[in-house]
Amino acid sequence: QVQLVESGGGLVQAGGSLRLSCAASGTIFSLNAMGWHRQAPGKERELVAVITRGGTTNYADSVKGRFTISRDFAKRTVYLHMNVLEPEDTAIYYCKADVTTPWGRRGDFWGQGTQVTVSS
Repeated sequence: QVQLVESGGGLVQAGGSLRLSCAASGTIFSLNAMGWHRQAPGKERELVAVITRGGTTNYADSVKGRFTISRDFAKRTVYLHMNVLEPEDTAIYYCKADVTTPWGRRGDFWGQGTQVTVSS
């Protein structure tokens, strides 16, 4: 079993900052790409940012220049630093990890989500 636990969400005023964390645990041989997605009310879940094992990053156009994704291999943790937050960033943020198990199986795992609310 693989578990992803997010933390760091909350309520912030427009222009403010938050840092989300996602820690992976369980039967993991290797963590491959890790990333963040979000889902706003009435909208589909969308990719926010992703970081590969090699450190390559990719961002949604709407967050480029404001959000930064990073990871700590030793802690099996991925972070999302969010600056200059806008009300449009309000959503549930989900962590996703591409995991290889000790038995050679590979698949995507999701966290339970953390709410981010930006007030205007």
